[in-house]
Amino acid sequence: MEASISFLGSTKPNLSSFISSNVLHRRRDFPLPALKLKKVSVLPRIVHRNSLIRAQCSDGLRAAEDDGFVLEDVPHLTRFLPDLPSYPNPLKETQAYAIVKRTFVSSEDVVAQNIVVQKGSKRGVHFRRAGPRERVYFRSDEVKACIVTCGGLCPGINTVIREIVCGLNNMYGVNNILGIQGGYKGFYSTNTMTLTPKVVNDIHKRGGAFLQTSRGGHDTAKIVDNIQDRGINQVYIIGGDGTQKGAEKIYQEVERRGLQVAVSGIPKTIDNDIAVIDKSFGFDTAVEEAQRAINAAHVEVESVENGVGIVKLMGRYSGFIAMIATLANRDVDCCLIPESPFFLEGKGGLFEFIEQRLKENRHMVIVIAEGAGQDYVAQSMRASETKDASGNRLLLDVGLWLTQQIKDHFTNVRKMMINMKYIDPTYMIRAIPSNASDNVYCTLLAQNAVHGAMAGYSGFTVGPVNSRHAYIPISRVTEVTNTVKLTDRMWARLLASTNQPSFLTGEGALQNVMDMETQEKIDNMKTSSI
Repeated sequence: MEASISFLGSTKPNLSSFISSNVLHRRRDFPLPALKLKKVSVLPRIVHRNSLIRAQCSDGLRAAEDDGFVLEDVPHLTRFLPDLPSYPNPLKETQAYAIVKRTFVSSEDVVAQNIVVQKGSKRGVHFRRAGPRERVYFRSDEVKACIVTCGGLCPGINTVIREIVCGLNNMYGVNNILGIQGGYKGFYSTNTMTLTPKVVNDIHKRGGAFLQTSRGGHDTAKIVDNIQDRGINQVYIIGGDGTQKGAEKIYQEVERRGLQVAVSGIPKTIDNDIAVIDKSFGFDTAVEEAQRAINAAHVEVESVENGVGIVKLMGRYSGFIAMIATLANRDVDCCLIPESPFFLEGKGGLFEFIEQRLKENRHMVIVIAEGAGQDYVAQSMRASETKDASGNRLLLDVGLWLTQQIKDHFTNVRKMMINMKYIDPTYMIRAIPSNASDNVYCTLLAQNAVHGAMAGYSGFTVGPVNSRHAYIPISRVTEVTNTVKLTDRMWARLLASTNQPSFLTGEGALQNVMDMETQEKIDNMKTSSI
């Protein structure tokens, strides 16, 4: 950064005293680069200058009163173990990092949550930048790590497992790594296996979960008892929203007992519904694999008269897979997601749009997320709400329901012959290995989780924020579900691409959606203040 200082008049003030009194006394808080000065006139005007960090932290980051800087920091083991010794990071001596110019991330490096700002804006929320630190709080030969996977399947799980094992071993020389089999309940059973780079060498080429997975089974006291009994001091937990909430409880219990145990979360959800981070691993693979199903549906319906194809994709509460797969494909005529209410009959309804497209093109393709239209389906089938072991609502098959509704309407009401084609690739999509892009992403997540745990951070999750990987408090990513915002440009781009109706007809319909989003923000604020 270049600081430009100008002076009005013929007499120069003492630059060294000016810099000393106005800038350099802040150096502990945020070191300045070398200043390049140009002489012009008397009264000082600093065009660019560093501001102080507004946070109270263990390593010297301090508070500024007026710049609006907020650091949402992650816990560190020294918070409840103040006398914990630290050691030089052995990473510098490894072959891989021997020639890296800047091996270690500075304790003052942060990542901004919002990068689109206006002149005069407050600096806003920031997170610690992820990566290796100069000091570590574990000796490599004393580390006993464990890895557990929970929840549903997702492309990339095995890549994350592999890279945690290889990262611990190759970068830090850790040899004692356990795999907890079968999810959280595996902690208090005998379901464990020893993990080495050789054991996990090619698991990234397989779909599924190498360590097996399950829903539910979380018993904080039993889990921490087992961690303590086994002498485990690093815990890597791969899972979605519910799993990460469990990880937060494990961290809190570890802190309560005063144990030197680092708890690191790696967020996993194929639906991309984890808040704060740019996207979740496996999402790109899911969107790419969904193209095969959409293309197959398009081939089927354009080969017959009045063909209507329905493709059901994953998306319990968030319609990101359906939305992005639709935008990527261009053969989709209509996309239905949980966030956007729709209706079947009447002006502006889905039936009217289908009839219009059949008259124009003689075929159409509909992509629907599994969580869309659940209220319609429940009313039609008079079904009561039930939940799975993770507390998620069990969804009714909206794809089959919509297929039948369309067939009945056009056959019995409109007296039109139509050819219905229904494709449900949901389990095929989540069971495949991750693609190249997700493999790279999983590697970064795993390695940064290892760096964070070795550096003594705990109760954190890792992920990209505006394309920069950061350490984020687990509670921050579980307080809100990431959903498609109907008032944002991305949904508008989809509507422009498909030219489908918004289904927001009638006075106040758009206002209702905006009110729902406003209420959601209020609810989220309440949640985060508890």
